[in-house]
Amino acid sequence: MDCIITVELGTYGIRVFIYDLSGRVIGSMKGHYPTFHTQPDYSEQDPEQIFITTLYVLKNILNEYIHPGKYKVASICFCGSMHSVLPVDAKGNPLGNAITWADNRAKKEAQELRNSPLGKKLYRETGTPIHPMSPLVKIAWIRDHDKERFRSASKFLSIKSYIIHQLTGEYMIDYSIASATGLLNIHTVSWEGDALQYAGITADQLAVVAPVLSKAGKLKKAYQQSLGLQADTKILIGSSDGCLATLGDGIIKGEAKACITIEDSGAVRVMGTSVLKDEQMRFFNYLLTNDYYISGGPTNNGGNIFEWFTRQFGEFASQFDMEDSMQQLLEEAANVPAGSDGLVFLPYLLGERAPIWNANARGAYFGLNIKHERKHFIRATIEGILYEIYSIGKTLEEQRSIENLSVNGSFGTIPFCSQLIADIFNKPVQVRPEFHSISFGAYILSATEMGIYTSLDDAATKPIDPPDVFKPNKQHHGIYADYFRIFERLSAKLSDEFEAIANLQQKYTHPDKLLMNDKL
Repeated sequence: MDCIITVELGTYGIRVFIYDLSGRVIGSMKGHYPTFHTQPDYSEQDPEQIFITTLYVLKNILNEYIHPGKYKVASICFCGSMHSVLPVDAKGNPLGNAITWADNRAKKEAQELRNSPLGKKLYRETGTPIHPMSPLVKIAWIRDHDKERFRSASKFLSIKSYIIHQLTGEYMIDYSIASATGLLNIHTVSWEGDALQYAGITADQLAVVAPVLSKAGKLKKAYQQSLGLQADTKILIGSSDGCLATLGDGIIKGEAKACITIEDSGAVRVMGTSVLKDEQMRFFNYLLTNDYYISGGPTNNGGNIFEWFTRQFGEFASQFDMEDSMQQLLEEAANVPAGSDGLVFLPYLLGERAPIWNANARGAYFGLNIKHERKHFIRATIEGILYEIYSIGKTLEEQRSIENLSVNGSFGTIPFCSQLIADIFNKPVQVRPEFHSISFGAYILSATEMGIYTSLDDAATKPIDPPDVFKPNKQHHGIYADYFRIFERLSAKLSDEFEAIANLQQKYTHPDKLLMNDKL
C-alpha cells in the first residue's frame, strides 16, 4: 500500500507525518533542535544538528509505522520555514550556523535600504518587505561584518535547501522560499539583478529555482539503505510553511477568506492571482506556483510569547509539564472579562514585522493598576498576541475583502484563543480539530503531483473533515475594538522609545567594556 510522507523543517523542530493516499493520517512524530541567541538580535541554528534530527525522526517513524505496516513510500515532500541563510563552502559544508528568520542583526542595513529608492524598487520586484528577516540584507550583513565567511562562501542556502542537498546532492530552492529571500523577481521568476548586486553575490551562489512540484533527484544510496527506502521514492522539493498552511486550510484564489496561522510566530494570509501593491511596503507576496500568490503579513510574536509567559510565571509540578501549566493559565484567563480590566499588552518581545516592521519594537504592559492580579496579566498577554494578529488582518482588509477566517497552528486552535479571534475580528472562525495544515498542504502537493487530484484548486476544495465554527460575540467585539485602538496608538507612539531602549541595550551589552571605560 502506497503512502506519502511530509517533512516540515520548522523553527524549533521537525514534524513528520505519514498520509495514506486519501489524505488520512497514518502516524506522526516530531523532534526538536535549539536556537542560539548568543548576542542581542542574534538567532542561529546548527544545520548539522537539524540534519541529524531529521534523519533520526525519519528513521523512527519508518521503523514504527512504515516497515511493520508494509507500506511503500511513494513520495517524501519537504516544507520549511522561510528567510534562513546558511553559507556553505565549495563542498557544501556549512560555514558556521544558519541564521534564522528571527535574527535582527541586519536592522541597520534593512532600515537604510528600506528608506532608499532601491529598497522600494526591490520590494516591488521581489514582493519581500525590507526587514532584517530578509536573506537579502542578512547576506549584506555577512558581507560587511563577517568578511572571511563571506569570501569563503560558495553558496548561500536556505536550511531546507541544505537538508535536500545532504539527502540528494542537488542544490534546489522552491518558488515559495525563493520568493521570500528578497532576491527573486516574482514577476519573471528569476534571481533579480539589482538584489544580487546589492548583496554582492552572483546567481551561481544561490540554489536553482524550481516549481514546488519538482523532484529533487534521488536519495543517496547510503540513505536509501539506512532508512530502508526504495530507489524510486520521489523526493519533492515542496514549499514553505506559510504557503502550505494556506493551501492546507483550503484557501483558494479569489475567495473572501483569510488564513490565520499562530504557531510559534504567526501570519494572516490570503491567496490570489495578483500581488498586493502597497506603497508602505507592509505586505509580503510569495509565489506558490505561477498562478498563485500568497499575500499577507507575518508577526514574530505568536505562541512563543505565551510560552515565554508560562515559563516565567506558570506553576510547574515538574520541568516537563509545559502543557499542563499552559492549560492552568488558560483557565485563569477565562475568569477575566474581555479587555483584562484595562490592562493592555504589546507583545513585541522579538521585535516586529507586520504591520509596523520595526525590529526595535519591545514588549510592554500598559494600564496597570493596583487591582490587577496574575490572571489579568495572563489574559492581557493572550489578547495582546491576538491584537497584533488583528492589526495585520485589519491592514490586509484595505486591499482584500475578508468575510470569514480559517485558523491553524497549535496556539491559534486552542478553543479559548479561537473564540477570542472570532470576537476581536467580528468574523466567524473555522478550525479543524486535530489537523495540521502545513503537513496537509504538503500532502496536497504530493497527491497532485501523483495525479490523485487534477489541480491544487481541486485538492483544496475537498476537505477531509468539516471544521468547527466559532461565531463572534458582538458585545465582546465592541470592547476589544476600544482597547485595540489604544494598542494601535501605543505601537505607533512608542517607536522612538523602542529605538532608544534598543540602543541602550546594545550599549550596555558588554559590562566588562563599561567597567574599563569607567576606570579610564
